[in-house]
Amino acid sequence: MFESVKVQSQESAQSSGLVGATASLSAVTSLEGAGLSLASQTQAKATISASGSSQAKMKAHDNTHGILVVSSNDQSQYVVANLSSAAEASQESDSQVSVSAGESTQGTFIVVGDGTVTVNENGDVTAKLGKNSKLVFRSYPSGKDSEDQKQERMISQGQVAGEVYVMTQEGGKKVVDTVTYTQQTTVEAKQSAENTVTVTAERTKEQGKIVITSVSKQAVGTLSDISVTVDGSAAAQVSSYSALKGAIGGDESAYMVKQTSSASANARADVLVAFNHFSERTAKISSSDSGGDSGGDSGSGASSPGFGVVAALVALVAIALYGRAQ
Repeated sequence: MFESVKVQSQESAQSSGLVGATASLSAVTSLEGAGLSLASQTQAKATISASGSSQAKMKAHDNTHGILVVSSNDQSQYVVANLSSAAEASQESDSQVSVSAGESTQGTFIVVGDGTVTVNENGDVTAKLGKNSKLVFRSYPSGKDSEDQKQERMISQGQVAGEVYVMTQEGGKKVVDTVTYTQQTTVEAKQSAENTVTVTAERTKEQGKIVITSVSKQAVGTLSDISVTVDGSAAAQVSSYSALKGAIGGDESAYMVKQTSSASANARADVLVAFNHFSERTAKISSSDSGGDSGGDSGSGASSPGFGVVAALVALVAIALYGRAQ
């Protein structure tokens, strides 16, 4: 979808003369790029940090959407993503740019927080991020549908605190990946029992948010009869995104289930939980026959991640070296 990503603080880009103080965002087509270093890695996530004065971070998530998150942190940043020769970008709004490569492969750049993103004069993607904002790239190897678009809008509008992916590898081993979008928020998840996934979300602000949890059939037992409790009480099941968002600030939390894949080996569903308020809340996602304490290691089949953690690490190291060479 894209060949490189460069991040440079707005202050550095303007003082070096690369970007004029009054230049339009579409005119920003090239950056020096900050030097980067691998900060940490897990089985499903790699984090790299910008060196020098820039405080930006990039996280690559090896989940079913192959998510890349660029965080500006305490400095405003420019981001330029150079697309591959097979990819084309189109503007959807000031906060969203879609990318397509071939008939089915699609992706979307989404700004969360203060900032804008656009298709620049070279046909690539440029974003301008304010402090404590994020540029998110979410990929769709098999194409994007209306449900994906609704989730993207909620992410761009700051209504989604984060995403959780519970994936099953060959042999039944569970791998959990979490993505956080809003500030002062932590999201954790685990396979707490057979057919049960526990998600803990904590925010310093009281305002409620939505957490999107993608679960495999092996994680919850069945996708046709999913129930959710929040802090031990049953959450209300709703059937529309408007009702889900309406639960924020209401009397009770709510959830909605959307099946995303029906293939027997990789059957998955998105369970969207709207926590009506915070600070720390715990949701348990399970099927009617939940029980036991096996830790969920039974079952077989594999969930295909978005791009593979090895490929992600190679790409990020290449980006880091390219940035240093500049």
